[in-house]
Amino acid sequence: MAGISKNTTIREFQDFIQGVYGLQNNRYFEVSEMLNNIQRFAMRGIKGIRKNNTKRTTKNLIISFSWLLSTLNRLHIDLEKETWNRFPYHCSYCGTIPCECKTKKVQKRVDVADIDDSKRPKTLNGFQKMFNDIYPYSTRTLEHAGVHLAEEIGEFSEVLIAYRNEKEDNDFKRILVEAADYFSCLVGVFNSLNVDLVSELANLYSNNCHECHNSPCSCSYSYIKNYKTED
Repeated sequence: MAGISKNTTIREFQDFIQGVYGLQNNRYFEVSEMLNNIQRFAMRGIKGIRKNNTKRTTKNLIISFSWLLSTLNRLHIDLEKETWNRFPYHCSYCGTIPCECKTKKVQKRVDVADIDDSKRPKTLNGFQKMFNDIYPYSTRTLEHAGVHLAEEIGEFSEVLIAYRNEKEDNDFKRILVEAADYFSCLVGVFNSLNVDLVSELANLYSNNCHECHNSPCSCSYSYIKNYKTED
């Protein structure tokens, strides 16, 4: 299994997660259970914000992100593609960089037809920089970034549940949008923490699964189900 370098792309990390965890996830977990793991580790990460514990926030949000990618792999969704479709180097709502939603009090989403693909970041690090250019961390508090992430997790959860219940194509299309929004807010928290996401991914996944160190992961269902990060 290839390692994670500073030049790792979103797609390469998504493929890494599939290689390490895809087999066990397919055997053990329904999509609803995977969603539960996205939520529970994200909430533990947000609790780390309240506790002023950067280490706790970082590790839990990375694990939540990994469960998101596992869920998107199950649904055959390319996060890198959908992130660029949603955020082509400008705010997805007001269409400017940096975002001017607050100052202009934008009430309606702007439809920006012109997308300059030459600006598309080539690496995950590049996307982290892009999101800081669009939504500078200096314009909001860490707590605000955490609340925004919680909001987006709720919206992603709602549409995923709706799709699993009704199998409507419109709900599936909304999953693509909400997944990109979740990712943007996740990166926003890391920008507010002044933490390099790729470096933390490389640290946690330096040897395949961060617990059993195998690829594919060989952790038991019971171990995965009851796993808790250190407080």
